[in-house]
Amino acid sequence: MAADLGELLVPYMPTIRVPRTGDRVFKSECAFSYDSPESEGGLYVCMNTFLGFGREHVERHYRKTGQSVYMHLKRHVKEKATGAAGGAIPRRRNGQVFLDLELNRDFKGDEYECEDEAKLVIFPDHFEIPLPNIEELPALVTIACDAVLNAASAYKKQESDSWDEEIQVSKHARSLRQQDNGVRIPPSGWKCQKCEMRENLWLNLTDGAVLCGKWFFDGAGGNGHALDHYKDTNFPLAVKLDNITPDGADIYSFDEEEAVLDPHISEHLQHFGIDMLQMQQNGTENGHLNTDNADSVQPRVSEWEVIQESGMKLKAVYGSGFTGIKNLDNSCYLGTTMQVLFSIPEFQRAYVGNLQRIYDYSPLDPTTDFSTQMAKLGHGLISGLYSKPPMKSELIEQHQPKGISPKMFKAMVSKGHPEFSSNRQQDAHEFFLHLINLVERNSAGSENPSDVFRYVVEERVQCCQTQRVRYNQKVDYLMQLPVPMEAASNREELIVYEAKRREAEENMRAPPEPVRARIPFTACLQAFTEPENVPDFWSSALQAKSAGVKTSRFASFPEFLVVQIKKFTFGVDWVPKKLDLSIDVPDFLDLSRLRGTGLQAGEEELPDITPPIVLPEDTRDNSMNSSDSPDIDESSAMQLAEMGFPLEACRKAVYYTGNMGPEMAFNWIIAHMEEPDFAEPLALPSFMEPGPSVASLGLSATPLDNHPPEESIAILTSMGFPRRHTVQALKATNNNLERALDWIFTHPEREEEETSDDLSDMADTTEPNDNTFSNANTNSHSTLSPDQDGSGPRIKDGPGRYELFAFISHMGASTMSGRYVCHIKKEGRWVIFNDHKVCLSERPPKDLGYIYFYRRLSSC
Repeated sequence: MAADLGELLVPYMPTIRVPRTGDRVFKSECAFSYDSPESEGGLYVCMNTFLGFGREHVERHYRKTGQSVYMHLKRHVKEKATGAAGGAIPRRRNGQVFLDLELNRDFKGDEYECEDEAKLVIFPDHFEIPLPNIEELPALVTIACDAVLNAASAYKKQESDSWDEEIQVSKHARSLRQQDNGVRIPPSGWKCQKCEMRENLWLNLTDGAVLCGKWFFDGAGGNGHALDHYKDTNFPLAVKLDNITPDGADIYSFDEEEAVLDPHISEHLQHFGIDMLQMQQNGTENGHLNTDNADSVQPRVSEWEVIQESGMKLKAVYGSGFTGIKNLDNSCYLGTTMQVLFSIPEFQRAYVGNLQRIYDYSPLDPTTDFSTQMAKLGHGLISGLYSKPPMKSELIEQHQPKGISPKMFKAMVSKGHPEFSSNRQQDAHEFFLHLINLVERNSAGSENPSDVFRYVVEERVQCCQTQRVRYNQKVDYLMQLPVPMEAASNREELIVYEAKRREAEENMRAPPEPVRARIPFTACLQAFTEPENVPDFWSSALQAKSAGVKTSRFASFPEFLVVQIKKFTFGVDWVPKKLDLSIDVPDFLDLSRLRGTGLQAGEEELPDITPPIVLPEDTRDNSMNSSDSPDIDESSAMQLAEMGFPLEACRKAVYYTGNMGPEMAFNWIIAHMEEPDFAEPLALPSFMEPGPSVASLGLSATPLDNHPPEESIAILTSMGFPRRHTVQALKATNNNLERALDWIFTHPEREEEETSDDLSDMADTTEPNDNTFSNANTNSHSTLSPDQDGSGPRIKDGPGRYELFAFISHMGASTMSGRYVCHIKKEGRWVIFNDHKVCLSERPPKDLGYIYFYRRLSSC
């Protein structure tokens, strides 16, 4: 028999590999589905590529690659047999061969046991060789099989690598001795014991001393008394008081000189009267147990309970469209966003509707292909295969799965992103925009489902001195609604509460019961339309800086409107903090009155003259003295640095995007983060002697050739954009640098197309169809109308009347902590998606949402 097996495997020996260092072994999840070794058909691992495939997909891989030898992995999960006394009967178990696979969380370890089975399968005849089979198999095959069975699965290894870069556990955490000195920390009113500082305060975990930190460049002030205290006492660990949440706290080790983790932080805080683990249930404020007002309902308690509809008997639902997404430790921002997106028909059609075509044309490594993983996730959510009701008296081997685990999708979609690739909580709004960016990049030549969100904003800028105006247009995907706290309907109640809170803080007493601000939705819309000041506005009429104001309207309305409530603000420590508010968000929304009108009769346009480009004197020498540093908005740079990017890279991003704000600078960072000098200090490029001034070129009357100034081209190309694309952008925007930068981001260059430099190729020569935005009814100079070749923004304009169909809610003090759930209206009923749990909603908390999704009402 041994000779027979050896001869059988001889033709396949060149294709069987032993996993090397760096090879990823996908033995826990199929590349095309959510099948695993626990699935009915088990998992097939290719012995050459080490990719995993479910029973339905392994044949496709065999046909595409010709690889014939696979290792079939099957885990049998069974109920433990019980004896007469009710206890489990000891029984011999097969050795667990998939060493890195843990028992599914759906099964309780004391009730179930698992037996693992492995065998080699040779295609196309499905000849099976049980493992282990050391005596009968060739040595190379035996070594390869052992290596695969003992290898860490791809994502367990990735998680380990990720945590290697994370904060480490302090060496003092387990052995920390705390003094029994009777110190109890009040819930508010903290002050440094050695000065008057009330911010950036740290609690020493040994003796309970509350002292200020040192001064940091981000503006967090302090006199360093916490560090001085350590030098006097050698008490090593301290926790930041205002950042304690149920999810953890900021801990610093003076001895190790770095931020650390403390696995026993809840016990160490409890020693001083701080109960961080009971925050959600027992009414606490900033991580402190409110013993004086234990019966009161604090905002964090009511928020968590109301949003999750706690205390209600919610009915679980199963089947197509009701599949949950398991939380991979702080991944609920991803899960809720993807649940909403795949409830939209265009996303279903683009990925799930084209499933077989996408799979058939997927690359050899489908785990890193965006379209493949989107189709896989969409099919997992919509098919109903992973959302089946439990059946009574069924064998555990037929146990129905509870949701899907998006490990492969998260690894693919977050690759190269410093925040989303971590295990920390993130902002669902930022992830939504990140995903739309990926959809845009990966939809060339195919249907782009993100078109349903795209719309054009009309910006009207007015010079306050001359009253002349300019109309600009830009593409956007999300409407951000400001929150005018002064418009709260319970304003007087808020004023009384604030007075009581300050009094309690000064007297070191427990704070009063918090009051949630009630903001009318109409007030938020009004705030959106209010004029805002334009800093450093350059008036082309005066050819000098002047006061300017800007208002925004819709030049087109999207098919699906995404509305973000700007309920997060930055604290003094630059940590995003959430405003406690309730907004009466309507089910039906009519924005028709917010449609832009373009240049009106009696309005006079500002001359279309580019502001002069001012470069530091020493750029011609390609050097920069510290005393002649460039003009950089340091606050924008700091916001980006707090997201985890290198400070010097953030400063370059802000400089090269003309101090146009952190969002524009963020786009620059994403586009340049792979460059070798990404984190190097800013070094301005050298330029030749400047040419004639913009005014002397007479650009108010655009010449026929409209050749952009070399200075403008140099500035944009220094950001990394190709010269040809830069020239085209400047020509399309009459050499306006700011508008050209917008144009570049919204008109990605396509390598396979050669775009004409002639202005006659611009959109004003095209004849728009019914579903494409046209600004022919306005007099403004649009830079973003669709190009003749279809490379411009695809706008699906229509009426501005909408119906709410989904919203994402956040629970917690900031976007850096807490949890997300979403509610989606399906078949006329609201459904709550809380990680893997999917239930009919009894009381959807529409007033506490963070991001709202509206669909356009059909015109009748």
